[in-house]
This record gives sequence, structure tokens and C-alpha cells, in this order.
Amino acid sequence: MSSIKYAKIRLSIVDSCLLTRISLKHILSTFDIIEKIKDFENADNFIASLKSSHIPDIVLMSMDLNGINGIEATKLIKKEFPKVKVIILSSNKDKEYFIASMYEGANAFVQKSIDHEQLMKIIKAVHFGAYWIGPDHINLYKEAFPKPDSYDLQNLYKKQASSFDLTVREKQVLKLLVEGKSNSEIAKEIIISTNTAKAHVGNILNKMHVTDRVQAAVIAVKSNII
Repeated sequence: MSSIKYAKIRLSIVDSCLLTRISLKHILSTFDIIEKIKDFENADNFIASLKSSHIPDIVLMSMDLNGINGIEATKLIKKEFPKVKVIILSSNKDKEYFIASMYEGANAFVQKSIDHEQLMKIIKAVHFGAYWIGPDHINLYKEAFPKPDSYDLQNLYKKQASSFDLTVREKQVLKLLVEGKSNSEIAKEIIISTNTAKAHVGNILNKMHVTDRVQAAVIAVKSNII
């Protein structure tokens, strides 16, 4: 049986630490599947290179960078260069880091401490179009989706806006929540205090019978509340 032949991968590394870039570049270049590796000390330089026609297949993007961070960089990259696949490298397992990264279009969220052989497997999988989630975050996907209202296939999610009894202001806040805005951003948008925005979000979660903002956003979109 012939072995699987993988297409060559053009790779970029974005990390503010020179030693990290040198180490990753040295180790990953030993794999035959890697065709070319370029490295950048910040996301601004990397994005500028995209605009000058240096388009990699995959970018290993550090979460903590000088200048814009990995999440914001992912958003900008996916908006202008959607075919570039982004693997976030983070030293932090924070739930919000993971959710925000995947929301903005990251194809994988990986701990920086990962074994290089495993990282190479993830790079190959992402190159084929897969998404990769580590064991520390796999259960968050289940939490992100609301429990069905019934198991009737025609009425899995039957709740409508009226059943939640949301006020006009709460619907306004929910719309901003769906857009991914933080409490402080919501407060600034509709000219209220951050504490008031936080209270509105809490009321919304209680009325919608969910435990976090992501679940509320999913239901809001599926139920056409906003």
C-alpha cells in the first residue's frame, strides 16, 4: 500500500520572542512536508507581508504579541485573507482566549508547550481543512450550544423572543452581545455604565435560561430575536 502524499505547506510564524521563532523554524523545517517558513516578530509585519503577495498556507500565531494580539490579528487576517489558516499558539488555557480565537476564525488553539511531533500532526490536519481543539477545551463546544427545547426534529428550538420577556433595552444589549462586544463596549455603545451593562447581561442570561454569553448568542440567532 502506498503511503499518503501530502501537499507541501508554506508556513509563517508570528511570535515576539526571537528564540521561539528560531526554535520553531529550525524544528519544523526538518519535516519534508514544509516547503518554506518565514517568521515575523509582530502581526502588523505579517499582515503587511500578506498585502505584498507573501501568502502562506498556515500561520502559527502567538496569542501574546507586541502590538495587536493574536485574536485581533486573526480577525483581520480572516477578513482580508480567508484562505490563510490560523493556528493560535498560547501559553494561557483561559476559556475566553479560546472562545474568542475560534469565534474570530482560528482553525486551531494549541498550547505552546505542545510536543513538536503533535504540532506537526495538527498542522497537517489544518492544512487538509480540519479544525483542532485540545482536550482542555473540547467540552466548551458542548457548553456553547443550547439544550434542545424538544427532540421533535421540526421543533428542536421553538422558543421565540416573546417567551423570554426581554425588554427593549435587553434586546438592544443582546444584539451587541451577539456581535461579541464586552460589557464595557456595550456600555459605551448605548451610553450606560459598565455595571448597568453587566446587570442587563445577567438578566438576559437568566431570562434565556443559559449560563454564558455564547449560549445566549446562539439562541438569539437561531430564534431570530434580533
